[in-house]
Amino acid sequence: MKARLPEGYNMKQGDMMRKVQKMQEDVAAAQKEVEETVFNAKSGGGMVAVEMNGKKELLSVKLEKEAVDPDDVEMLEDMIVAAVNEVSKQIDSTLEEKMNAATGGLNLNFPMF
Repeated sequence: MKARLPEGYNMKQGDMMRKVQKMQEDVAAAQKEVEETVFNAKSGGGMVAVEMNGKKELLSVKLEKEAVDPDDVEMLEDMIVAAVNEVSKQIDSTLEEKMNAATGGLNLNFPMF
């Protein structure tokens, strides 16, 4: 006995559903890949280095001794903020790149965290 498709269903719809399902799988794989990647950024000429994963969880902050000046804490704070902002931009850019590849460039307005 042959399986019957619902009335009004055609092969083009089936092809479209398979493509959408494949795109969903590709998007999920791309997001997982980015989440598992560790991103790095430095500021202050390398005096401050940060690591963050693709989920935007801060993993580490490393400071060179020269960056720690008790008389200029504000500069150290600024360098930390700059490094964290830079690594966050790297994550956003990488995620956007991977999503564009997974969706064939369709702008589906995926939330970026």
